[in-house]
Amino acid sequence: MKKLSRDKILKIADEKNVEFIRLQFVDILGVIKNVAITIEQLPDALDGKIMFDGSSIEGYTRIHESDMYLRPDYDTFTIFPWETTGGCTARMMCDIYLPDGEPFVGCPRGALRRAVAEAEEMGYEMFAGPEPEFFLFEKDSEGNPTTKTHDKGGYFDLSPVDLGGEARRDTVLALKKMGFEVEAAHHEVAPGQHEIDFKYTSALRTADNIATFKFVTKIIAMQHNLHATFMPKPIYGESGSGMHVHQSLYKDGQNAFYDPEDEHGLSEIAYYYIGGLLKHAKETTAILNPTINSYKRLVPGYEAPVYISWSTQNRSALVRVPSARGNGTRLELRNPDPAANPYLATAVMLRAGLDGIKNKIDPGEQTTDNIYEMGYKERKSRGIKSLPGSLEGALKHFQESEFMREALGEHIFNHLVEAKKIEWSVYKKQVHNWEIDQYLTTY
Repeated sequence: MKKLSRDKILKIADEKNVEFIRLQFVDILGVIKNVAITIEQLPDALDGKIMFDGSSIEGYTRIHESDMYLRPDYDTFTIFPWETTGGCTARMMCDIYLPDGEPFVGCPRGALRRAVAEAEEMGYEMFAGPEPEFFLFEKDSEGNPTTKTHDKGGYFDLSPVDLGGEARRDTVLALKKMGFEVEAAHHEVAPGQHEIDFKYTSALRTADNIATFKFVTKIIAMQHNLHATFMPKPIYGESGSGMHVHQSLYKDGQNAFYDPEDEHGLSEIAYYYIGGLLKHAKETTAILNPTINSYKRLVPGYEAPVYISWSTQNRSALVRVPSARGNGTRLELRNPDPAANPYLATAVMLRAGLDGIKNKIDPGEQTTDNIYEMGYKERKSRGIKSLPGSLEGALKHFQESEFMREALGEHIFNHLVEAKKIEWSVYKKQVHNWEIDQYLTTY
């Protein structure tokens, strides 16, 4: 991993003719924000002297205590690869601090830092590799996004069926120029659906990469007169967009999940980590699947996990263990979707796994059969429970969880509950097109 100093960043900015810098961060809902500064302000920015109004950001603070400071992570300095007039534009991801120099407890990046620190205290470092999916849609004559797909392609299709290949290619090239190690890029199952996977790295950098990836993908799509969306289920009857997250723990430079003597090549630590993910699956769902639309994806029949189980083979299970062993030993959590706040999502996955390790939580027997084909009685007899079926249900488990309150901190926990209650309340009061189509002429 690169290590950049203040002087090195100033030198690069001068050599590359950087004129603007975007100081980026996310709100508690995971929406990326930025404060744009000119090159003349870069020295102050690097010293953490750039201030913004935190009361205008979702879930941050009240108006009478709104001063916040942006403290950039030097190692996230990168130059955007697309052309702009009047010089280049760079960006840095930032942590949020209070005027007294203390970290702001409502900063999602700070919540992940605290989870990473807990892992370090236990002797572990988390590595994660996400598989985010997205749709490319056409725009109408006025430039507004539609839900008309750009192609009719399917899984791993190529041109001319995969008409989004050029936009996907340009996205990959842009990411590579920004330092990403892209492992795979391909068309997904649904028309207009794509996936770009980047190499696993440390937890904090993975979350930074997800936030950056979503931002870059939208910019490149605009350059192709397309709209990129990470909405989990934009089209009825088609597969939704997930963001499977591969994760592993390392200790003393070795993969802590690997044990060559075990039947499945897994260590006790790996089993306990799985146990933690399964135990806290219902209460973490509100973070990993944070929107009302997320639960239109989490239904049987569309390859999205619904049932709380684990397996070394079965893709209908919530936690899958891919076949790679040795340093490649990892777990794949399959329910997260790309609408999730990457910092909070990574934090709660890590915290759940660590809780499993601390309390030696047994994940139980793996499920090798296709769970989608099981009836309710069989699932019940085998102790296979379901994820919440709606945001309302997920929020109920979230609110009742002392584990989640501690993992995220009171500030983020309470602001998320408030925001999601409002979202659900507004949704319940709306009259939707389906209701008009179903009932208007019937009754």
